[in-house]
Amino acid sequence: MSQTQINTSATYNLKEETSPKWKTKMVSHTLLVMSLILFLGLNTFLVAHANYLNQNIDITWGDGRGNFQNNGTLLNLTLDQSSGSGFQSKAEYLYGKVDMQIKLVPGNSAGTVTTFYLKSQGLTWDEIDFEFLGNVSGDPYILHTNVYTQGKGDREQQFYLWFDPTAEFHNYSILWNPSHIVFYVDGKPIREFKNLEAMGVAYPKSQPMRMYGSLWNADDWATRGGLVKTNWSEGPFVASFMNYNSENACVCPGDSSSSSSTSTSEWFSQRGMDSSSRKVLKWVQKKFMVYNYCKDKKRFWQGLPVECDAKKNNKNKNKNKNKNIKS
Repeated sequence: MSQTQINTSATYNLKEETSPKWKTKMVSHTLLVMSLILFLGLNTFLVAHANYLNQNIDITWGDGRGNFQNNGTLLNLTLDQSSGSGFQSKAEYLYGKVDMQIKLVPGNSAGTVTTFYLKSQGLTWDEIDFEFLGNVSGDPYILHTNVYTQGKGDREQQFYLWFDPTAEFHNYSILWNPSHIVFYVDGKPIREFKNLEAMGVAYPKSQPMRMYGSLWNADDWATRGGLVKTNWSEGPFVASFMNYNSENACVCPGDSSSSSSTSTSEWFSQRGMDSSSRKVLKWVQKKFMVYNYCKDKKRFWQGLPVECDAKKNNKNKNKNKNKNIKS
């Protein structure tokens, strides 16, 4: 090749490398490489932070109707005419905050009950319940909550939800510490049960509890008091669970003066809700509560449970104190 040819070729290459078309190709190539890096990095992040339910939960009944999917990050429970299914946490907790994302049975779920709850063992057990009562297509689920202490419940509060709990996953949480129990839905408090032992009301404080979940048939009571039965032609029914979080729960001494690091955390030392949380609680209970045992005078005809009149009793005590001071 002659010198002239070499120079002409070099000139051609220089023109090609500085042309707009060539620059566009380089930009596209760079963007492609960056996209691949971001994609691989994101996937690495998701794998590193995936919540593997199968590491924290055991499927305990259902003969194969409960199964882990997506490498253990998703748990499906199935109910058919033969059986439901359920699971429990590997660990027990004495106080804590636990969270679970749940997508409920879609369509005609009448007669079915999906649960997420804490419970201890024995005949005088403690229990903190989320129970989702199915309904016929088009009618809303009822969220049923209850608190058992020493084997005694009868503290039901029920709510409609302000969204469709079957369309996507929603977060349900239980906070349990020495001062109170709070039920949350998507971070919003819907119910508070205070420690009123000073007034003679039993409070769960000494029995460690496991977390449980289940899907089962309760058509003898779940939908309209048992008037609407499970339509098995709609089955099998499936509820899904994911992103279980028990990082803020542990088995620790019930004495709040314990040297455990847990006693210094926010959830453990919380004695009540702040003003903004209380406003949300009032909003939920005003708009969405459909049953409150503390208002059921027909059921408790001999007198409402002590905790139902706690505010009134405290006001009367303060009035009496002020009278005594003045006199």
